[in-house]
Amino acid sequence: MNLRNVLLAGALLSLAGCDQMQSSLNTTESGSKPDSAVTGDIIATVNGSPITQQVLDVYRQQRAAKGIKPDTSDDSSVLNELVALELMRQEAVNSGAKADPVISATLDQLDRSTLAGAAIKSFITANESSDEELRNAYDTGVGKPGKEFNARHILVETEQEAKDIIALLDGGGDFVELAKEKSTGPSGPNGGELGWFGAGQMVKPFADAAAALEKGSYTKEPVQTQFGWHVIRLEDSREGTPPPYEDVKERLKMVLANQKLQKHIEQIKESATIDIK
Repeated sequence: MNLRNVLLAGALLSLAGCDQMQSSLNTTESGSKPDSAVTGDIIATVNGSPITQQVLDVYRQQRAAKGIKPDTSDDSSVLNELVALELMRQEAVNSGAKADPVISATLDQLDRSTLAGAAIKSFITANESSDEELRNAYDTGVGKPGKEFNARHILVETEQEAKDIIALLDGGGDFVELAKEKSTGPSGPNGGELGWFGAGQMVKPFADAAAALEKGSYTKEPVQTQFGWHVIRLEDSREGTPPPYEDVKERLKMVLANQKLQKHIEQIKESATIDIK
């Protein structure tokens, strides 16, 4: 199991928590919500447009997600904010703002994201990974001992610069001093020191090159990554200690949820009609 996938998982699964303030989409031309669109206990109306307790609860959640401290005394201050928002929403609708292509597209995407988020949340809840699945993912992935490396590197912009540095090293040049002098990376002032890292913590070309080196040796050919060209020296290596299962259990849940979701999306795509212009 590659925990780097957790980044993708986080991006996709975040849809499950998308904005749920969809009531603004169901409006009449006058800016009021039709009675048929109202669900929940009505706690206020603004020019006939209702605000429900459910909307207030969702708005509280949105405020909390943005780091706004909740008002623990009563609902009045938060409700006043909602009233102000509703007044401005009605003003926008009455002025024809929904005809603006950007606003129309924004509302369309908000609708899409919210409904997709609801479907994703439902799917994840119905397909939660069992302890057995999580343990198996751990045992076959991050739970396996792996090598760790302690290395230095010199990062430059061009292949020729890297070759010139290798030539200097071949001639007896000091790697640490050359790193301080030549490297454009943030580790340059420290002699290119990177400390200990696992293979999964570095981009693949860099990790592969480091793993192929003997202790004390450096790469005889420049190594290219998206950051530039590297000359790498391996200081040491050791057998790594995998993180305890409980420490990575929640991340594994996210990774497995993403894998199941991706598989589900591929399955429903097969029966969908998709026409990309």
